[in-house]
Amino acid sequence: MRRVLIVERADWRTSAETLGFQFHTIDGDAYWDETAYYAFTLTQIENDIEAPSEEIHEMAMTLVGEIVQSEALMTRLAIPARYWDWIRNSWRDASPHLYGRLDLAYDGKGPAKLYELNYDTPTSLYEAAFFQWHWLEQQRDRGVLPVGADQYNRIQEALIETFGTIAPRLPRPLYFSAVAESREDQATITYLQDCAEQAGLATKRIDIERIGLSSTGRFTDEDDQVIAALFKLYPLEFMFEEKYGPSLPDAGIVLIEPPWKSLLSNKGVLPLLWERHTGHPNLLPAFFHDPISETLAPGWVQKPFFSREGANIAIRLPDGSSQSTDGPYDDSQSIRQQFHALPDFGHGRALVGSWIVADQAVGIGIREDDSLITQDTSRFVPHAIV
Repeated sequence: MRRVLIVERADWRTSAETLGFQFHTIDGDAYWDETAYYAFTLTQIENDIEAPSEEIHEMAMTLVGEIVQSEALMTRLAIPARYWDWIRNSWRDASPHLYGRLDLAYDGKGPAKLYELNYDTPTSLYEAAFFQWHWLEQQRDRGVLPVGADQYNRIQEALIETFGTIAPRLPRPLYFSAVAESREDQATITYLQDCAEQAGLATKRIDIERIGLSSTGRFTDEDDQVIAALFKLYPLEFMFEEKYGPSLPDAGIVLIEPPWKSLLSNKGVLPLLWERHTGHPNLLPAFFHDPISETLAPGWVQKPFFSREGANIAIRLPDGSSQSTDGPYDDSQSIRQQFHALPDFGHGRALVGSWIVADQAVGIGIREDDSLITQDTSRFVPHAIV
């Protein structure tokens, strides 16, 4: 694995906007950065990323099966009791699920280390699945990349296949929803809606703020039509706390991602995984935030159960100094994880996002940041297998 400087396409911004990538620049700074790419060998991809990703996913799925049978574990993860049966039943009924992302620290040498799982509302999907493949094809056709250059990326094919597989279990139409003012989230559901339609599903779109509740307890659209199936790019733990949250278990709605996926986006699964797989080469020591976490000295990272996009993270570095980020999750319970710095390839620290679709590892996207903490504005840099 190495970071390779490369000439960016002169027309990439026009291409991005034509293809619906409207958030390629955020607050005047580049979000998409193709002045370089990360080069991998096929062995690194297959042995160090793909295989461990599938193993971690399998361990996580086994853990869900344990959590849903344990009120003590549900309590430990701060899941409101009124939703326990709903989550448990969604797992027992094998409610269909689509995708998730594992965040890994990997330097091309040692084992990849799991930072966390993003299994409820993972983003950076469009740029990983589609736009970086578009970049690869154009740079290869233009002779900038070697003719034989490839990419670890069958994310889009897997999404379409999975939508086709789960289609018989979904009421029609399948609604897609996100926050109205989030350009990134709106672009993500536009992309996923297109994948679903390619798989033959009838779809509709609605902003999350415009979903209503009927007098009979069913969720409805702006025309008072019942929403029986919903892909929502909106955190389930937010929904738990909002006005319509108590209606979720009895609303007769199929959610993607399903309720049980909320367990795997909870940072509390990190110490649970460590307890069950202590010493696993792809896991970092992690503990619930209590005195035992002092065994993580001289360096640790504190993460709220429900934080997203690098918010409310506190780092104690091995030299005793500290770093932290602000955010809206300061009232959440937290865990501590062993400090393990992201590798620095000379122009920012790289985080590998390993995509799981259905139950298979299918591709990666790489985010860079000048700091130790990857956030929502961290740069996306493409990759190639060369």
